[in-house]
Amino acid sequence: MSGTPVIGAADTLPLIGRVTLGELWICLKAGAYDFRRAPAFGLFFSAVYVLGGFLLLMLGAGHVTWTLAASLGFPLAAPFAAVGLYEVSRRLEAGQPLEWRPILGVVWAERGRQIPWMGAIIVFYFLFWTFLAHMIFALFMGFSTMTNISQSFDVFFTNEGLRMIAVELAIGAVLAFLLFSLTVVSLPLLLEKEVDFVSAMILSFRMVMQNLPVMLVWAAVIAVLTFLALLPWFLGLMIVLPILGHATWHVYRRALYDPV
Repeated sequence: MSGTPVIGAADTLPLIGRVTLGELWICLKAGAYDFRRAPAFGLFFSAVYVLGGFLLLMLGAGHVTWTLAASLGFPLAAPFAAVGLYEVSRRLEAGQPLEWRPILGVVWAERGRQIPWMGAIIVFYFLFWTFLAHMIFALFMGFSTMTNISQSFDVFFTNEGLRMIAVELAIGAVLAFLLFSLTVVSLPLLLEKEVDFVSAMILSFRMVMQNLPVMLVWAAVIAVLTFLALLPWFLGLMIVLPILGHATWHVYRRALYDPV
């Protein structure tokens, strides 16, 4: 494939391959290598994501429930934010030049294809999660005596608060893994091929189920690294997101292959 993806007849869906634990390590190293080869693009796309996180926190400034929901749900948007990184890895793989205009042009061209539908699903997921997080908060904490709830985090260190956080983490993990299963290879696939987003999501889910132990490990790696990167005011994402984004492209290459 060369140049900007051309919209035309639907492509044949690829076949599902087998991914091993050793290949995950290879993909991580390949992601770090891609980031070193094109650091400006990685820093640019991750900066957009980090700025989005700051905007979310500013919108909910002073409200701990919104801050908690946004902090737990914000990583759900990471796959969509990594589309530009997939394009960079694709070009590096194909030996194509890395220039800002064509790369941003490909990302911009996706507005008329299938990826925006995936973006809409991710946004819906995030909105549903914030609503659910508020509901869980109300169920656990709504009838408790609390002081300065709008600005204090002390309430989360009570027994009810700790139980509430445990429930939110458990439910959030299930929702996050479902979204991971639907997007882990579907977004790179949609960037490269002309297939409908529903078929791409189903194929991604089937791939995860067929490689479940390895994909659970990959999801855990993403979750742990993203969580650690969130701690210093999202700034760690400037490094972690590009590496994971590039690595996901290489996972996609190993998880799916074109029929001969």
